[in-house]
Amino acid sequence: MSGLRVYSTSVTGSREIKSQQSEVTRILDGKRIQYQLVDISQDNALRDEMRALAGNPKATPPQIVNGNHYCGDYELFVEAVEQNTLREFLKLA
Repeated sequence: MSGLRVYSTSVTGSREIKSQQSEVTRILDGKRIQYQLVDISQDNALRDEMRALAGNPKATPPQIVNGNHYCGDYELFVEAVEQNTLREFLKLA
């Protein structure tokens, strides 16, 4: 798979995960950065793929990947936005 992907879930009881996913997509949309949303709730293999790319067997959405390169999770994403290094974080620069 190539391009920027945001692993998310449409099925969660966690308000925190919903909020984090919304913020990531809102920021990417606002900056007109193209990405593919991958819903891990549709297939356990997608959840396993997300966790393998993150290198964490307990990783939860949102997780951000560019091609086969893991970019980071929500906390790292927000840190990159605050430091104005988002393009580097997303491996777009």
